[in-house]
Amino acid sequence: MSDRNNMVIASKTATGSSSSSSRMSTKTFSGLGNLVKLLPTGTVFLFQFLIPVVTNSGHCTTLHKYLTGAFLVVCAFNCAFASFTDSYTGSDGERHYALVTAKGLWPSPASESVNLSAYKLRFGDFVHAFFSLVVFAVLGLLDTNTVRCFYPAFESAEKILMQVVPPVIGAVASTVFVMFPNNRHGIGYPTSSDSNDTQHKSQT
Repeated sequence: MSDRNNMVIASKTATGSSSSSSRMSTKTFSGLGNLVKLLPTGTVFLFQFLIPVVTNSGHCTTLHKYLTGAFLVVCAFNCAFASFTDSYTGSDGERHYALVTAKGLWPSPASESVNLSAYKLRFGDFVHAFFSLVVFAVLGLLDTNTVRCFYPAFESAEKILMQVVPPVIGAVASTVFVMFPNNRHGIGYPTSSDSNDTQHKSQT
């Protein structure tokens, strides 16, 4: 009878541990999902697709470490750079992407009917670029392959940080983005047919 009770208790403990682990995993992926939404889709996809390759699935040689470091820098640059790009629908009906400057967009083909000054550089662009770097740093440096490559001894603490840091950074970044709303549809970000077209911007 005692053995049966012990088996029941052990089963409940295992079930509770499994459900707890499942809840923690759900929170982790939820936090990561919220962070990913703040970054250029193309850069995030490229990172997730190539990071196992450049890190050799976390089993890094010296060459892999250099490649991974360079890859992280390139992805971080793309995240920041995308904050200084925007797009518009030109007079030819095509979507054009350009660099944001103090005077508007450059280059600006087929922009005869577009008010380019509406796209000029703003302080909020620098805020978005900075927090995009912070968000990517969290995702990139806490990625399992990156951790195993550069600081494998830190892997035991990675799970805890992945549960705590992404939701916190996501909440802070989201709050800042609300304070500095971003209406740009730059490289790597989704576009909409009505919020960034020629007529809307030319009337702004």
